[in-house]
Order: sequence, then structure tokens, then C-alpha cells
Amino acid sequence: KNTKRKGKGVAASLPLLTLLSLAGAVAQWREEGRIAVWLHVPIHQSSFVAVAASQGFAFHHAEQGSSTLTLWLGEGPSRLPGYATHQLGVAGAVLDESTGKVLVVQDRNRTINAWKFPGGLANPGEDIGDTAVREVFEETGIKSEFKSILSIRQQHQHPGAFGKSDMYIICRLQPSSFTISFCQQECLKCEWMDLNELARTQHTTPITSNVARLLLYGYREGFHKIDITMRELPAVYTGLFYKLYHRELPESYRNIT
Repeated sequence: KNTKRKGKGVAASLPLLTLLSLAGAVAQWREEGRIAVWLHVPIHQSSFVAVAASQGFAFHHAEQGSSTLTLWLGEGPSRLPGYATHQLGVAGAVLDESTGKVLVVQDRNRTINAWKFPGGLANPGEDIGDTAVREVFEETGIKSEFKSILSIRQQHQHPGAFGKSDMYIICRLQPSSFTISFCQQECLKCEWMDLNELARTQHTTPITSNVARLLLYGYREGFHKIDITMRELPAVYTGLFYKLYHRELPESYRNIT
């Protein structure tokens, strides 16, 4: 099936190309004024990739069951968007406000056993706060609730991200359970540590140390001074919503008409 796309592109699949030679199909698309072709190749038909490459197609991305190739037919350099080049990691700083203690872990199989906040990579389609809550529970057994974003780290050419860019977000979480049952496959240690101690210890990572000091400031002076909170708003696309993160607005500014 031929599918028109915005900008006179075309999406092709192998059933179509079994009826037409690829070279003939490309010639037809040029005559029709198409400017780009997206070719989806199922993994069990990967031998077709070499045929596509001979016609000028290049890889765009691959997933578990298929690869996608592209061919730019328009004038000038390709204007097709590149595939995603970032990974998103999220950690949760779970603070027990009644004791001033925060949940920390030491990763197993690391050369330096530094204290850090539990966390991991976000799943596709998963909100930031949900990732933090899930990862904390999976690593430590502690249930919690998302309260705010505390910090965002941006790093490029990250060895742990296949040399791509990495975004790492630390969230403030409020615990709803307190008995630790940590994952021994991922964690070497897990404990509730006094926030003052975490802010001062040398046995931690630089980002953990900085965020611990930020969290200590909020704990003492008020979280409204450090929190980046979330609001859910309707998107321009019917039926869809998005999360907007920003500092909390005073009531007088929220309802300006």
C-alpha cells in the first residue's frame, strides 16, 4: 500500500515491492513528485536491505522486528528528521520529612561503591515521575509518590548510551512505605541516610552530592524554593495531553484572564 505523508513522502513495504522492481518504483515516485521514501523491512526479509542500498537507500533506525531505511528524492540535502539520539534516565530522591533521611543505594558491579539515588532508564511512553517511582520500587522495595523535579543533567558522547547524548533527571519523591527490600542483583547496599550526612560525605557522586545539598536547602527553607512541579494540559491534538514542568506559580498568576 502506498501512503502519502506530509511533504509528499511515501511509505513503502515489501508487499508492494514484490510487485514492482525497486528501481521502477523509485522512478515512479520521482515522476509523482515524491520527495522522500521510508522503507520498512521486516527482520526475516533483511536480505532485501542490500537491494535497497544499491538504489541509494540508507538506514534510518532499527527495532527488534524491523529496520527502516530512507531515500531522499527532493532537491538539496535531506531534510528528513534523524532518529532519536538521546536516552532518558530518571532517579528518585526519596526524602522522609519526619526523620530527615533520604533513600540511597550503592550499585553492584561498579568499581567505585558510591552512594547515589536509585533510578534507571525510562520506558517508551513513560512519564518522568512514573519512571522515578517505578525504579525506586524495583531497586529498593520502597513505595513513593512523585512530588517534583529537582535537577536535569545533560551529557553528550555518553559511553553508557552508545556514545549518544544522555539526559538524567532527579525527582523528589515522598515515601509511603519505609521497610527496605532491595534488589540484590542491582544493588550492593541500600539504606536511609541522614540528608546532612549525604550532603557532606565524599563517598558519593558529584551529581548526588549537589542534589543532596539542594534537597537539604528545600527541606530547611521550603520545597517551593527548589521544586519544578508538573501540570497536565490538553495538547493541540484531540484527545491527547502533555506534562508541563515549571516552577510553581502564585495563585494570582495562575488565574489571569
